[in-house]
Amino acid sequence: MLDSLETGFAADGVPRAACLPLRWGRETELTISAVQALDPLLKGGQPRTYRSGFLPQPVVRLTGQRDATGQLKDGFLTSFVNISRVQPVSDLDEYGAILDGWLMVLSRLGFHARHLSVDGKLSSWRRRQVEGITLRFRHLERTFGDIVLLWNCEHPERMAVDLGSGLERMAWVRSQERWHRLIYGNFAGSAPPTTLDAIRTGTLLIGHGIAPAARGAGGITRRVIGSIDRDAACLGVSALVREMYSYWSLVGVLHVPWPEITRIIEEEMHL
Repeated sequence: MLDSLETGFAADGVPRAACLPLRWGRETELTISAVQALDPLLKGGQPRTYRSGFLPQPVVRLTGQRDATGQLKDGFLTSFVNISRVQPVSDLDEYGAILDGWLMVLSRLGFHARHLSVDGKLSSWRRRQVEGITLRFRHLERTFGDIVLLWNCEHPERMAVDLGSGLERMAWVRSQERWHRLIYGNFAGSAPPTTLDAIRTGTLLIGHGIAPAARGAGGITRRVIGSIDRDAACLGVSALVREMYSYWSLVGVLHVPWPEITRIIEEEMHL
């Protein structure tokens, strides 16, 4: 699916951009969205961006929607691949062309037009230095992404588009497969969902060199690993770490090998 997205965007003249670093350290400790690639333009009012184009960005968010028992709802993960097209635009016609191009990409992926809908409000919202308008995409009954027109409040001529979705959510919407089976394959049901999610996220964080620590980005790694059920993982985490290592390697280079990631997680579990 990632290859098909890259091919579809390339056909529309949009090259793939290199991932942002997972350790952000500005307004957030970690990269939580590909839209952060537009920070210089939108927040600083500068005529530049960190990245532009098709950006499949690994992100970590601790704000996924949860049910009454505290479990993440279907469609939500602590870590996922944020599929985005981020780029400056000069006018609304360019924004419309990006929307049209996205519909073509979705068609190539097998999302039939009659099952797609777009909804939202044309009134703008504001968050600090940035204003925007958001339209959301739905396939059948599931929302799977949005397209946002953004501009700097003091320099409204400095506009950009953030077209975003989640790779995992898109695969779920397209396949209609059960969520946990889609994400974890044969590991689904082998441990509580919170434990599986924590090992998945811990692999990404440590793989990017963000080891457990008392504070900062490392504090998030420690918090994530702390949610692993020790009884469920009493035989070790290496098998799932290897699986998740292969997955995250599809979108970027991990700088710590999987055996070392396993060692760090298991040592942290026994502190």
